[in-house]
Amino acid sequence: MAGQKILVIDDSKVIRVRVREMLPQGNFEVLEAKDGEEGLKLIRQARPNLIMLDFLLPKVSGWEVYQKVQASAELSKIPLVIMSGREEEVMEKIPKPFEKHFFAFIAKPFEKKQLTEAIKSAMVLAKKKPVPEGATAAAAAPSAGGGGAAEIQALNQKIAKMQAEIDALKKQMTQVITIIKQKLK
Repeated sequence: MAGQKILVIDDSKVIRVRVREMLPQGNFEVLEAKDGEEGLKLIRQARPNLIMLDFLLPKVSGWEVYQKVQASAELSKIPLVIMSGREEEVMEKIPKPFEKHFFAFIAKPFEKKQLTEAIKSAMVLAKKKPVPEGATAAAAAPSAGGGGAAEIQALNQKIAKMQAEIDALKKQMTQVITIIKQKLK
C-alpha cells in the first residue's frame, strides 16, 4: 500500500494526529483538513485513495461533503470512512445499514484495530459500489453533449436520496405504530 494517500477531514487536531499515528509508518501519506471546505479542496486536488470524514464539521458539514463526493461519479469511487462520536446524527441523514451506502462507519473515540477494520471495510465496499447510471450514459454517448447525461445522473442521485429519506420515514412510522400499540394495551 506504499504511496496511498489518506485524507483525514476532522476539526479535531487530536483525531487527525491519532489517525496518523495509528497507521503503519511509511505506508501512507496522510493529508489533513480541519473543516469541510478545506477537505473538499483536498479531495479535488489530491485525489486521495481513502477519505476519513468527520460528520460534524465547521464551514461545510460532513454531510455536505458526503453529498458532494457522492454526486461525482469519479469521487464517489473513493473508499470512505465516516467518523462520529454521535452515530444518531449520522443516522438522521443516512439510514442504517451504512454498508448499503457503501461506506464504513467508526465511532469516536476508536482504537487502532477498529480503525484498521473500518479502512479495510471501506476498501471492500468501494469496490462493490455500482457505477451511477448517469456516468454510464455519459460514457456510452459522449456525442450527446453531456448535458443530458449530467441531468440524468443528478436526477438519479435525487431519487436515491429520496429513497433513503422514505426508508428512514418508514422506520420512524414503524416505531410510532409500535409505541401506539403499546399504549393501547
